[in-house]
Amino acid sequence: MRLYELRREEKMREARTWVIRSFHPQSVEDFLATMKTEEYTYMRMVTSYWDMAASFVVHGAIDPEMFRAVSGEMLAVYCKVEHMIDELREVQKPFPYRHIEQVVADWPGAEQVMGRFREYFKSLAEQGT
Repeated sequence: MRLYELRREEKMREARTWVIRSFHPQSVEDFLATMKTEEYTYMRMVTSYWDMAASFVVHGAIDPEMFRAVSGEMLAVYCKVEHMIDELREVQKPFPYRHIEQVVADWPGAEQVMGRFREYFKSLAEQGT
């Protein structure tokens, strides 16, 4: 699989770093404001990567347990928008988190892991990073 290679590509690494460290939307308005920035490309790149990877799980190309063993970052990305997922569905079409949401729903312990990520992201946002 080339999924790992794609994650290592230089622009993707920049995008992943930005999403994890600097993308902290508190509302759909925050999310939509990001769409007007250059960094929106980063958010789209990371989101589409994880949705594509999750689609492989949903359609049986990757064993779910194997995927979960190496894809915790997807939970981090998802928990950035989970609190506003229903509202995002209304304004963003086609909806990019469909496969991610399916994989997260079947991920044992996902809510606990995402809770730890939320605390970490809260501290990053408070630091202004």
